[in-house]
Amino acid sequence: MTPIILAVDQSTSATKAMLFSSSGALLNSTSIEHRQYYPQPGWVEHDADEIYHNTCRAIATLLDRHPQVGDELLFLSLTNQRETVVVFERGTGRPLHHAIVWQCNRAEGVCRELVEEGHDALVQNATGLKIDPYFPAPKLTWLFAHEPAIKEAVREGRALVGTIDAYLVYRLTRGEVFATDHTNASRTLLYNIARLGWDETLCDLFGIPLTALPEVRESCAAFGETDVDGLLPRPIPIYGVMGDSQAALFAERCFEPGMAKVTFGTGSSVLLNLGDVIRRSTNGIVTAVGWVLNGRPVYAFEGNINFTGATVAWLRDQVGLIASSAETEGMALAVPDNGGVYLVPAFVGLGAPYWRPDARGAIVGLTPATTRNHLARAALEAIAYQVCDVLRAMAQDAGVPLEVIHADGGAVRNRFLMQFVADITRYRLRASSLPELSALGAVMMGLLGAGVCRTLDDLARLPAEAVDYAPLMDEGQVSRYYAGWQAAVRRVLVE
Repeated sequence: MTPIILAVDQSTSATKAMLFSSSGALLNSTSIEHRQYYPQPGWVEHDADEIYHNTCRAIATLLDRHPQVGDELLFLSLTNQRETVVVFERGTGRPLHHAIVWQCNRAEGVCRELVEEGHDALVQNATGLKIDPYFPAPKLTWLFAHEPAIKEAVREGRALVGTIDAYLVYRLTRGEVFATDHTNASRTLLYNIARLGWDETLCDLFGIPLTALPEVRESCAAFGETDVDGLLPRPIPIYGVMGDSQAALFAERCFEPGMAKVTFGTGSSVLLNLGDVIRRSTNGIVTAVGWVLNGRPVYAFEGNINFTGATVAWLRDQVGLIASSAETEGMALAVPDNGGVYLVPAFVGLGAPYWRPDARGAIVGLTPATTRNHLARAALEAIAYQVCDVLRAMAQDAGVPLEVIHADGGAVRNRFLMQFVADITRYRLRASSLPELSALGAVMMGLLGAGVCRTLDDLARLPAEAVDYAPLMDEGQVSRYYAGWQAAVRRVLVE
């Protein structure tokens, strides 16, 4: 019997179920999209119940394709969109409100008040993060203020609070396990990155009972057992629970300080391994927990970008400029340059290194000669410029040399974008041939937890393929392009 691992990647736009071999090879996958809710401008919600049922449906589809797999499954691994938070009923797991998504900026006023009251230094020293509506804690403060019945249910212990991983683990184990991992916990503004646990002072500050939060475990730990709502012939253990960005860093084998990756998804996360030392940035970069293994943390600089792949989706779904994301590569190559057009995708504000939730998007430089190709190219270039913003800020504070950027996510298939990222950043870029790296990272953690692999060296020897891109653009042209981008950003940052 060949061991097979079942993996779930619950992302911002869809839920994927995948089958991996014990050597990390992707055998099959399926994906089911879920609805995006936009109750007001800048607000984003998901139906967590829909997400759970989509998880089961996606797994059922795989089992229908491979009916013999049920007896061969070794364990289930889970990776997830981070910073999206759910309040759900104890026992049933029934959500009491739509999940509030990481992109949502409804807590902007809460954050402003906390900063004005002088709490920013306290929060940043404990969490490595900034007070920002991007993170779950202020979202919950807002929710409790506007939904007193939910606040009371949480206070009385009738409801629980968790990120998507904790919610899905709870549902998959029929309420037996309420736990999260360090990578997800560290993105809530409620977790102390030095003490590696929930911070009671922060819980009091945001008005969130410590008793409502999940137990924090290492990513490779056991998270109970599941038969996926009766779909599996027998329960299998859950090993390998990890936030998607850190899971991608792990899958890229960025095990040493100075190794970095960019995940190109709905938004993008840039992570740079810092080793076991907590470093602080003065240039808008936050400090994250990369992972914790055997009680030892690995820290990382992280820069979060709100709209990258979502910018291309906006061109498709809201504007109708393209029929599919794949068209943009040919459109960008159809024009010799961007024609002076810049798209600043501050649809829900700008993330790192600006941290301006009040900023709004803009297209600048339009002329009568502008074509749809220029707009498509501007959307792709905007992704690269934002990544460059983050990498430049990181380089000033990291204290470790950075030479190669590892890339993953669906957009690595776009050759124009990958080359433009290499050109603008001036770093060599290795684009993974397997776009599902977040799922692979969770699986690799699971292999450690299940004892299939014993060390990081064992994991480093697993097969990996990538396409390399070297900077080719003339440095003068790079400077002109980037200066144009900076000018465009300054326009949307005007108070």
